[in-house]
Amino acid sequence: MAHAQGAQTREYGEEALAINARPVSFDWTGVPLEYIPGEPYATHFWNVMHLVLPEGERAMADVFAQALPLIDDERLREEVVGFVGQEATHAASHEGFRNYLRANDVEITPVMRRIEYAVAKIFGDHGITNKRAKRAWLSERLGVYAAAEHFTAVVGEWLLDNAEFDRVGVDPTMLDLLRWHGAEELEHRNVAFDAFQYVDGGYLRRARTALIACTGLAALWFSTAAYLYRNDTTVKRRRPWPIAFAKAARAHLIPGISFLFEQIYYYLQPGFHPSSMGDIDKAVRYLAISPAARAAEQ
Repeated sequence: MAHAQGAQTREYGEEALAINARPVSFDWTGVPLEYIPGEPYATHFWNVMHLVLPEGERAMADVFAQALPLIDDERLREEVVGFVGQEATHAASHEGFRNYLRANDVEITPVMRRIEYAVAKIFGDHGITNKRAKRAWLSERLGVYAAAEHFTAVVGEWLLDNAEFDRVGVDPTMLDLLRWHGAEELEHRNVAFDAFQYVDGGYLRRARTALIACTGLAALWFSTAAYLYRNDTTVKRRRPWPIAFAKAARAHLIPGISFLFEQIYYYLQPGFHPSSMGDIDKAVRYLAISPAARAAEQ
């Protein structure tokens, strides 16, 4: 089963890229806490990335590293190794701004407890020793993370396409972090899906874990953004968060709710493969001009 599924991963060989981690760094000195000017809810919506992703991406990197011994396809192994390296760099980059939030007295402790619990207690190894059960739990987590990676890839493309950020004057350092991360997510969009297909490949598991990932991510994202927005003492006129969300989505500062449903619909199609989504050249073009990526090359 694994080898039959693995053969499918080379269908997109003409667009496959060498996946390598870029040692980027970001200087947060002087970056405003409301880095989307006049838009506190939209700012906090993207702040969720800085809180959720470091733990989530490190856990995901660990799971895919565990899957490496099960992957015999040489090219896919190479891509997974590069993917793991990129995810570790993403985690460190977002953690840098998380520390900046803490240093500026943004209270994130309750959120961090919830995220750490989800990563360690819900999606952790659980000390499983039975070989079959351990393999099944690894496949389950690969399925969840493959679905999550689909969402990060399409959000990454959204970030690259979104000219409204330039118009409203998003802080350039933060904008580079968001778009650099989005470009790398688009660049490695196939890897997590292909690794899951190679190790397991079952459609029922793919569909089930996609629904788990979609529901969990949405609940965590909306609740965390609402918490940050509700506790932001600088907000002078605070609307209920669903109204603030709708306003920010209409202004094209965050993806709308329909975006979530469209993407889960595409992912659940039996013949779906991430290579059919979007234009990977967008990632290549942005990584060629990203200030952080260019500095890393030097």
